[in-house]
Amino acid sequence: MGNDLSDPLQSAASRAARYLEEIQTRRVRPSAEAIGGLARFLEPMPEGPTDAGEVVRLLDEIGSPGTTGMAGPRFFGFVIGGVLPAALGANWLASAWDQNAGLFAATPVATVLEEVALTWLVDALGLPAGCGAAFVTGGTMANFTALAAARDKVLKDAGWNVERDGLFGAPPVEVVVGGEVHPSLKKALGMLGMGRERVTALPVDDQGRIIAEPLPKLHGPAIVCIQAGNVNTGAFDPARELIAWAHAAGAWVHVDGAFGLWAAATPGLEHLVEGFDGADSWATDAHKWLNVPYDSGLAFVRNPETLRAAMGLTAAYLPEGEHREPAQYTPELSRRARGVEIWAALKSLGRSGLAEMIDRDCRCARQFADGLARAGFEILNEIVLNQVLVAFGAPETTRRVIEAVQEEGTCWCGPTVWQGRTAMRISVSSWRTTEEDVEKSLEAIVRVARNSGVSA
Repeated sequence: MGNDLSDPLQSAASRAARYLEEIQTRRVRPSAEAIGGLARFLEPMPEGPTDAGEVVRLLDEIGSPGTTGMAGPRFFGFVIGGVLPAALGANWLASAWDQNAGLFAATPVATVLEEVALTWLVDALGLPAGCGAAFVTGGTMANFTALAAARDKVLKDAGWNVERDGLFGAPPVEVVVGGEVHPSLKKALGMLGMGRERVTALPVDDQGRIIAEPLPKLHGPAIVCIQAGNVNTGAFDPARELIAWAHAAGAWVHVDGAFGLWAAATPGLEHLVEGFDGADSWATDAHKWLNVPYDSGLAFVRNPETLRAAMGLTAAYLPEGEHREPAQYTPELSRRARGVEIWAALKSLGRSGLAEMIDRDCRCARQFADGLARAGFEILNEIVLNQVLVAFGAPETTRRVIEAVQEEGTCWCGPTVWQGRTAMRISVSSWRTTEEDVEKSLEAIVRVARNSGVSA
């Protein structure tokens, strides 16, 4: 195994550039032939070294055709953004730096860029100045991190020290969620020892918003979880009413805003997040609407010392200086430098570019809904953000259309079940998506639906 890095790195860069160029026009779902070709990876562990350039070649020539075009302009599943050029370049450079971004003494540049990115994020998302934050893997860990701070604080207020004494014998914590709570939040509750199903679920309306009247009486230490952007409809809970009710009872309010919180970054949509800044913690994903590489979740806590109390650690070999020490705010000590590519994305977009990207995606969602409605298909949700739910008739018919659309390859849309209705879910989240991409996708969806026997 040689020490020359230039050839494999240059090869990887040229192959990656070609991949991102071709993804503009290639089918989104990999072909059956490409998927079958992945069997070439199934081999015993090599007995000896393989040239680095050969490894890169195999990954590209066998692996690239087997990918789904998530980085392209017509992938509309799972609220996945593409990757901005500046963020991708920053990711490559940060990987070359190979920094463990836990301590300023270990990596000054990663720490400083994280500090700057944090300030910019708080501003862009309309959160209270001075928030603490954790740069984590994704929405599940963002919810986990913020809810750990919440759990510890409400129990501390009740006279119990979780960090010292654990949960055995602790006062019970009442957790209130909406009836359409995202499963990642419930998973986080389970990992924190508060139980996935040991919650009070409030009723919701036909868009998934919590119905704020009447609200039950809260008892003892309590955490209330609300949504900024329902994962199916994009709807927002009535934050002002729910936060006022929770705070009157001394409860902590956490916001799951994986993609919806980014509505704050554009003047045309910021009304959707009015009142959410009154919460105590927030979770979101930068790899959704900021379009940075996976993985890049964000947890914010109003009082940074509360977050630090839940996540901090000490050891003689871990020096602390005047700068914010990232490891004191996250579950991990060893972690990649996520803040570098977040800084790069925000630097490259600026305030106006970020707003334009979000606005365009939301216009494209409305374009999808209008086009599908004109074709005679049923739109199941109010289009408030970037989410569209469409049904093509009976559940089996809708599932058949979704599978046929994925197989046809022009675009990729996923299935969901919304309040008992089977639907195609269209999520527009990529910086690459244009009105032309929507028109191409609409033509394909309508044609496939007609060929599947769905009439207007």
